[in-house]
Amino acid sequence: MKVKGFILVVLFFVLPRLSSAQCAMCRAVLESQDDNSMAEGINNGIVYLMALPYILLGVLFYFVYRKMRS
Repeated sequence: MKVKGFILVVLFFVLPRLSSAQCAMCRAVLESQDDNSMAEGINNGIVYLMALPYILLGVLFYFVYRKMRS
């Protein structure tokens, strides 16, 4: 059971690095540039936009859980 948990944690941290990509048009424009700083910025922006709803849902569920416990 501990091995499964370890594998899930490793996948949780490795998969975002493997799946950092954009749409086809953004990718084509960014790959044609010489510096990678703009591409990294676009990838980070996508990750932040994706993570925000999960954070908000987590906070919401925490408050609902706390309200149900009391």
